[in-house]
Amino acid sequence: MSIVGHLINGEVVQGTGRSVDVYNPSTGAVTKKVALADRATIQQAIDVAKAAFPAWRNTPPAKRAQIMYRFKQLLEQNEDKISQLISEEHGKTLEDAAGELKRGIENVEFACGAPEILKGDYSRNVGPNIDAWTDLQPVGVVAGITPFNFPAMVPLWMYPLAIVCGNCFILKPSERDPSSTLFIAQLLLEAGLPKGVMTVINGDKEAVDALIEAPEVKALSFVGSTPIAEYIYSEGTKRGKRVQALGGAKNHAVLMPDADLDNAVSALMGAAYGSCGERCMAISVAVCVGDQIADALVQKLVPQIKALKVGAGTSCGLDMGPLVTAAARDKVKGYIDAGVEQGAELVVDGRSLVVDGHENGFFVGGTLFDKVTPEMTIYTDEIFGPVLCIVRVGSLEQAMKLINDHEYGNGTCIFTRDGEAARLFVDEIEVGMVGVNVPLPVPVSYHSFGGWKRSLFGDLHAYGPDGVRFYTKKKAVTQRWPQRASHEAAQFAFPSNG
Repeated sequence: MSIVGHLINGEVVQGTGRSVDVYNPSTGAVTKKVALADRATIQQAIDVAKAAFPAWRNTPPAKRAQIMYRFKQLLEQNEDKISQLISEEHGKTLEDAAGELKRGIENVEFACGAPEILKGDYSRNVGPNIDAWTDLQPVGVVAGITPFNFPAMVPLWMYPLAIVCGNCFILKPSERDPSSTLFIAQLLLEAGLPKGVMTVINGDKEAVDALIEAPEVKALSFVGSTPIAEYIYSEGTKRGKRVQALGGAKNHAVLMPDADLDNAVSALMGAAYGSCGERCMAISVAVCVGDQIADALVQKLVPQIKALKVGAGTSCGLDMGPLVTAAARDKVKGYIDAGVEQGAELVVDGRSLVVDGHENGFFVGGTLFDKVTPEMTIYTDEIFGPVLCIVRVGSLEQAMKLINDHEYGNGTCIFTRDGEAARLFVDEIEVGMVGVNVPLPVPVSYHSFGGWKRSLFGDLHAYGPDGVRFYTKKKAVTQRWPQRASHEAAQFAFPSNG
């Protein structure tokens, strides 16, 4: 059985320590193993990155950008292979995997603008013969810890920008689906990146703790669950590191009485059940303003949910594949059980779904609950599965209070034709990413991604302009060249430009 190894100093190494199984979620079979790095391997990776940093820091931004241009081309040329690797280990459909990769490539495109985004500012004659400028300098050795649900896209949120900013990057991807991440990193080396600038270390909590504790690692970026995000943020910042840690979500879609219901239903189907609900931006709660629109929504959703095409992720033309692990499947089924026990109305039940020929796969069918209330665990918790809950309220104000009272504030949206209602919603909702008739308001690469409240720990969002700020240090320089023949008296008052 093959072992997915680490990428250190440009070479794939397997190490001699522990390993864990990697599954094909569609069949339930173990297909390979992935090596888990011990602290010695982590330190080796850090030492290699630290040694590569001085030369890479002094490499012109335009040359760094040229590598990213070649990297982008290689990603596009290898789209089919990357999508296949994602689907085999994560379970998402080939079309969904290709879509994930394309959104990741957008961030590579943004990184190609390194000469522009790193040029700083310059002011001449801020005082007599005094010039001033700002210089954006790299942080040093930085690390990223990424989740299983986007093994291509989320790492591409991080390391292309970190690297073009002049840093050396250590990536710790999810051990559940590591193959596509490793392959993509090898493409970056093929594009001309010097050895040591990009490192991939597979591992579990031991690897995470080693990165947190290493003084050579100056910044940490994380995407995953809120408890882990909170832990990484707390442990990293108390050691003086920069940390951005994106946590969990419970994303609501508000349906106003005047919503274009057919378009809203289509949007909700993709946002709730795409990728089997394993998205931090998935819509898991539909908040209907009034019973009339709620009844109409249920009537339209039910036949479409029952008609979802569910099967092996590596097949074409599917709507949904399996969940990533047996544990994830059992967890989702447990939430459905709890929803029934707590009194929600189970309209469509996906617990009994069996896919012919894939009876051992980790499948749960599309599930719909109606008449959900805020105290139920299917409402409070992030289920991370194909479960949509309908909550009924009497007004937009009640809907907004419901959302604002929730501990998470990652993403939300409103479906309406009323500009006044939409503006009120956008202005007053306490959520970091907001859509108006857009179910998944994921910002484009030249903006930044991040939520509010317990969905984000740290001051800066991911990628885009905030990513540049996170991966650079700003240095302000003030320069003056006095005339050699002049003699100036000492000044004891604080200097000013007046």
